Amino acid sequence: MERQARYHDFSRFLAGRFPFKVQKLSVNAGFTCPNRDGTTGFGGCTYCNNQTFNPAYCRTEKGVREQLEEGKHFFARKYADMRYLAYFQAYTNTYAGLDRLQRMYEEALSVDGVVGLVIGTRPDCMPEALLDYLERLARQTFLLVEYGIESTSDATLARINRGHDFACTQDAVCRTAGRGILTGGHVILGLPGEGREELIRQAADVSRLPLTTLKMHQLQLIRGTRMAHEYAAHPASFRLYTAEEYIDLVIDYVEHLRPDLVLERFVSQSPKELLLAPDWGLKNHEFTAKVHRRMEQRDAWQGKHYTDKPILSFIKN
Repeated sequence: MERQARYHDFSRFLAGRFPFKVQKLSVNAGFTCPNRDGTTGFGGCTYCNNQTFNPAYCRTEKGVREQLEEGKHFFARKYADMRYLAYFQAYTNTYAGLDRLQRMYEEALSVDGVVGLVIGTRPDCMPEALLDYLERLARQTFLLVEYGIESTSDATLARINRGHDFACTQDAVCRTAGRGILTGGHVILGLPGEGREELIRQAADVSRLPLTTLKMHQLQLIRGTRMAHEYAAHPASFRLYTAEEYIDLVIDYVEHLRPDLVLERFVSQSPKELLLAPDWGLKNHEFTAKVHRRMEQRDAWQGKHYTDKPILSFIKN
C-alpha cells in the first residue's frame, strides 16, 4: 500500500479485480435470523433494525431478479456501463436450506450485468455443506462472504444479545477463508463498555483473523430498538461521540489494523426518521473526506502501529 493512500480502500480493491465500475445492489430475500426466531434467541441484537439499511426497492414481496432490475435502473441513469454485485444484506442470508440458497444466489447471478455476490451473514450460520457449495461458486464468480463480528469481547456480545461468542466468529472466518473464499467482517465502534483502549485491543484481534475486507461504523441509536430503550433509562452507560471525536477514534483503530485489510467504510448513515443519536448531519462521502484530511494532519496510515501476525497466514488458491 502506498503511504499517500493512507489506507487500503475498497474502491481500489474492486478496481484491481474488475475492468469496469462496480456497484453493490442490496437484496432483501426474505430471510429471518436465528437470534429472532428462537433457534438462538428472541428479539435479535439490541441495536438492530434492518430498516436502517434497506433501500426502497428492497421489498420481500418482490423477487430477487425484480429487486436487482429496479436497482440497476436507478444506477444506470448515472453510469451506463455499470456492473453490479448482488448484496444479500438484510438479516441472515445463509439461514435457509441449501436448495433455497442456491436458487436465490444463482437467480441473482443470472441477471444481466451482475458480476458477483456479497453475502451478509452471522458466524453461527455457516454449515460445511454450504461452504462446499460456496467454495465451488467462488471459483466461477466474484464472491465475498461478510460476517457480522460487531465486537471481539464476549462480555459485549452477551450485553447486546448477539447470540454467539468470539470463538464462533474465529471459527467461521477461518473455515471460510480456508476454502479460498473472500471473507469480510463488520464491527461497530462505540458499543456500551468499549472505549478507546478496548477498541485498540479489538483492532489487534480483528487483524489476526484471515479477513480480506472490514467494515466499521459508529454506534447508532435507532428508534424502537432495545438499545434505544436502554439509553433512555441509563444514558450515562453510553458514550456517544461527536463527529470529530469519532474521526480520531477511527484513525486510532486503523493505525492498529493489519496493513493489507481492505477497509470498505468507516461510518453508516441511518434514515433520519429512525435515527435518535448521534446525528452528525454528514453524508458518508463527506465523513470519509474528513478522515482523509485528519489522517494527513496526523501523518497517520493504516498499520502504523500494527505488530501482530494473523491467526491464519495462508488462504487456498
